[in-house]
Amino acid sequence: MAKITKPLCKICRRNAEKLYLKGRRCESDKCPLDPRKQRKVQAPAKTSEYGMQLREKNKVKVYYGVGERQFRRYFSIAKKAKGVTGDVLLRLLECRLDNVVYKLNWVFSRRMARQAIIHGHILVNGKKVNRPSYQVKIGDEITIAENSKYQEIASQARQAGRSGVIPAWIECSESELKAAIVRYPTREEVSIPVDEHLIINFYSK
Repeated sequence: MAKITKPLCKICRRNAEKLYLKGRRCESDKCPLDPRKQRKVQAPAKTSEYGMQLREKNKVKVYYGVGERQFRRYFSIAKKAKGVTGDVLLRLLECRLDNVVYKLNWVFSRRMARQAIIHGHILVNGKKVNRPSYQVKIGDEITIAENSKYQEIASQARQAGRSGVIPAWIECSESELKAAIVRYPTREEVSIPVDEHLIINFYSK
């Protein structure tokens, strides 16, 4: 798991878009990027092509919470796989277990999802998986461990408005806190606004 040392709100401001790094705060009126709180700022200086590529890469890394070595490994896998490299790269990131738990609205942030997984609160096919980077596969069943405090947290998350739309590639039973992977996500289902071609060009030099 990548350790983020910079203030999270500053990262979002630099990218001029919400990356939802602080969970419930990002979905509330307290978010500094709330349009009603935005001040008029000068147009940013023109960024070089390399600068745009670097910023896009770093934005995706922070969004999914992965470090440079791990991100480079994902790119290497995507490049060797069949299909469009950018699509495969984003699919690998979307299919991380921590991202899936977050998408299910069981927690307030991906950081909280990683903590739940590391401490054994999340089961895949009935077994504890303590790796946030675990790649879910079609047919995998994800549940919250019995008597886990995260069952109550999942309920609190929904009551507090953590109600993002669950992707169509995940089938979920909210009453039982159970989900299953029915297919892999398409490019159109990736919610982060990203130009993956900039990332491909960055690593292709």
